[in-house]
Amino acid sequence: MKLSVTSYSFGSYINEDKLGLMGIIDKTAEMGFEGIEFSEGGWSNGLAPKVAERIRERCAEKGLEVVSFCVGANFLGNFDEEVAKTKRNVDFAAAMGAKNMRHDVAYGFPADRRYSIGYDDALPIIAKGVLEVTKYAEQKGVGTMTENHGYFSQDCARVEKLINTVAHPNFGALVDIGNFMCADEDPVKSVGVMAPYAKHVHAKDFHWKSGMDVNPGEGWFRTRAMNYLRGAIIGQGDAKVCQSVQILKSKGYDGYITVEFEGMEDNLKGIRIGKDNLARFING
Repeated sequence: MKLSVTSYSFGSYINEDKLGLMGIIDKTAEMGFEGIEFSEGGWSNGLAPKVAERIRERCAEKGLEVVSFCVGANFLGNFDEEVAKTKRNVDFAAAMGAKNMRHDVAYGFPADRRYSIGYDDALPIIAKGVLEVTKYAEQKGVGTMTENHGYFSQDCARVEKLINTVAHPNFGALVDIGNFMCADEDPVKSVGVMAPYAKHVHAKDFHWKSGMDVNPGEGWFRTRAMNYLRGAIIGQGDAKVCQSVQILKSKGYDGYITVEFEGMEDNLKGIRIGKDNLARFING
């Protein structure tokens, strides 16, 4: 397994008044990572080809592999528009030299729709969009992935069903260890199910509190079952990251594991400690 970090982990350090986009690439190499993932944001607005070219060149200069590009998508909205937008993101990922692209798939039906709002109702629509995008991406040399992310398509059973419905070799899973907790699932059980589909992995950790407790305040958010989560440094929370890494190893996964930090500590500190812990988990 090889270690990478996502641009999302750097938080506000990606702003040009701090490290900036090129600066986080330099910092990633300085911290000893082998790869970097990019998550869309203000820096990618307009998907300017020159930005992709700068990223590809700077990463090559620093000896980093661009392992993934993460973007949003909602095929339950304006279908044709979302497919076209996602294909443009594929073009940008290819221009960056990214080997994979993770895109969202849906956030649920409109709130005013009373019936036929389940995942099985949405599956034919979502799968159609995913298949069209992944066939396009395959021609560009980019693999596509769905992540257990966004509540509606977050449970491991739903994600597995989507992958097997699409049934295309260019499409698989970005397995986010911590994100299963947002759907109130035990991460190790869900990782055990999803490991055979993994094209890429996010190591993320969360602190957890029961929804029966009083609201712990700033920094915490609610799961689907109204429990509380707060981002943690990898290895210091309740996501059982070490055990999940061992499960992935046992299933033969040997790709990148990306440090994804969204805790309240300083981002650079959170990344550094998380990387050190994750390296121990992999080698343990």
